[in-house]
Amino acid sequence: MKYMLPGSGKWPVRKQGRMWLCSVVCWCMGMVTAQAQDIHFSQFFEAPLLRNPSLAGIYTGDIRVQGVYRDQWNSVTNGYRTGSLNAEYKMPIRKNDDFITAGLQVLYDKAGTVGLITTHLLPALNYHKSLSNEKTMYLSLGFMGGMIRKSIDYSKITTDNQYNGGGFDPSLPIGETFTAPNFTTWDASVGMSFNTTFGADEWNSLFIGAAYHHLNRPKNSFYRNPDIELNPKYVFSAGVRLNVDDFTSFIIQADQSVQGSFSETIAGALYSHKLGGMVDDPLYTVHFGAFLRWEDALIPVLKLDRKPLSIAISYDINISPLKTASQGRGGFEISLSYIGFLDQENSSLLKVICPKF
Repeated sequence: MKYMLPGSGKWPVRKQGRMWLCSVVCWCMGMVTAQAQDIHFSQFFEAPLLRNPSLAGIYTGDIRVQGVYRDQWNSVTNGYRTGSLNAEYKMPIRKNDDFITAGLQVLYDKAGTVGLITTHLLPALNYHKSLSNEKTMYLSLGFMGGMIRKSIDYSKITTDNQYNGGGFDPSLPIGETFTAPNFTTWDASVGMSFNTTFGADEWNSLFIGAAYHHLNRPKNSFYRNPDIELNPKYVFSAGVRLNVDDFTSFIIQADQSVQGSFSETIAGALYSHKLGGMVDDPLYTVHFGAFLRWEDALIPVLKLDRKPLSIAISYDINISPLKTASQGRGGFEISLSYIGFLDQENSSLLKVICPKF
């Protein structure tokens, strides 16, 4: 995960005030190596609502709760710490094969020496329309929107105004006047996806999707400058699950993100093998593989399922021009997921056809 200065690609301050923050190295790393502006994860497949709100509900179960934590760039400077939590509840609609999913995406990020804190609270709603009475085939339309709040610690900011003939004097004013140390803005996203099964006995599955984030162009300035706003972001996603036999499969996933003049491509595969128990109810499923963030990082991933829980760990191996400074070290991520059924009459467990991947 990399960070660009949000919105126009610049720190949201007045151009006439040359502001040099202690965390300028962190921001420069983002400017050199980042290919996107938003907060995001290497385990992007464990944060589906951040990819596309229409991916909510595409799983085998009634409820899904996923958490991801990331720690980045501590090998170089005061790094970034990011946490994501999403929860979804999928409900059948009457007696047909359509579903509706209600979800919530919470995101917290603390970046750099100046303690720039960003918090997202985004409810989501998704409708899954069945396109076939014989197999899984769904067209899903999802919406997500809510609050973004940002804050910064004034006491940790330094500027060139605090340097005099005797050197650095922290008692001198920084020469910048923020309207407030925090602000709140509102965000909205929309997405659509297609999900189906294919192959012999409909053994395999796939999805494709496209999302439009920040469609309302949220304001993004501590100076309340209306000209500084988040650029819209387009995300194109795809995934394929290919079953080799009753115990073995491959899961391939990819995302292409475009925001302003920046873009990011991440793709990879996991090899999955069931251990113990029955084919339909294994004791464990082990997944391992790797993903590549193009021109940035190689990401080995190890994941273990023991229903209804799963845990995954990954680590970014930096392959960008920054690898000399970072010594190849990037970000560590860990995720935990729960997917389960509810004991109720309208549970998707009772449905032969339902959206899943």
